[in-house]
Amino acid sequence: MDARGGANMAAGACSFPARSGNRKGSVKPFFRDELFEFKGIWMNHYFTDNWDNVQSFQAKPDDIVISSFPRSGSTWTSYITDLLCAYTGVQHANFLLNSPRLVKTHLPVQFMPKSFWEKNCKIVYVARNPKDVVVSYYHLEQTLLLHPEPGDWSSYFQRFLQGKMVYGSWFDHVTNWWKKKETYSNLHFVFYEDLVKDTKREIDRLCSFLDLFRSSEEKDRIAAKVQFDQMKTNPSVNFTTVSAFDSTHDFLRKGKVGNWKNYFTVAQNEEFDKDFEKKMKNTTLEFCTAL
Repeated sequence: MDARGGANMAAGACSFPARSGNRKGSVKPFFRDELFEFKGIWMNHYFTDNWDNVQSFQAKPDDIVISSFPRSGSTWTSYITDLLCAYTGVQHANFLLNSPRLVKTHLPVQFMPKSFWEKNCKIVYVARNPKDVVVSYYHLEQTLLLHPEPGDWSSYFQRFLQGKMVYGSWFDHVTNWWKKKETYSNLHFVFYEDLVKDTKREIDRLCSFLDLFRSSEEKDRIAAKVQFDQMKTNPSVNFTTVSAFDSTHDFLRKGKVGNWKNYFTVAQNEEFDKDFEKKMKNTTLEFCTAL
């Protein structure tokens, strides 16, 4: 498990191999694994083969967890938290000396190692409107060589509605984490669209939740450093040295709200809205699809 200043529990206790040379250098070949149902959730073997180690992960009371469905802003939020905690570098979770540790994951709430609940760790869940998520995920799976081939946009759109994605259904993922708030008070929701609209305000809210004091000047510097154009030039955030990604694509792509409008047909938008209304009718969660 590894990440900037913390642990990356993408599911398996594993790390992405580094690319030798620059972004356009040679890429180590990877096998695009197929989806399969794992304990009721669609996954692939890359994220399940080390499952026992994931479930036995020993949390510490001061661990900070950043969780999300993929392509929802967890990398952005992790970077902000990383800067607020003044972390530097990448370390393996089992040997991490920094405290608190920063743990990033995409696990559904029911897959979280029980030690996080037992230690009452602070957890930040990042949620993003699903229309932008599916477009961003489509592009990610074109570049992330560990995931199945995405195929064409129309079939991918249908697969997303069916929940046949690595980490399962977006709808189940966000609603189950939202429901967890009813029984677990140390859970803070961040919405991607709020980060775009007012980064400084969301930094203030994170500081309050994490019991961190930072001066207004420090928070201003962090807010400037985590703007999307700045992050795209940072190889640690944009994963430009990671060979698991196709060298012709960036991990960080647009960072916009409403880019889905360039992909959805009128019919797809109507179908999506109908499906969204049906699957989200029993939750108080609300999402913004345009700013």
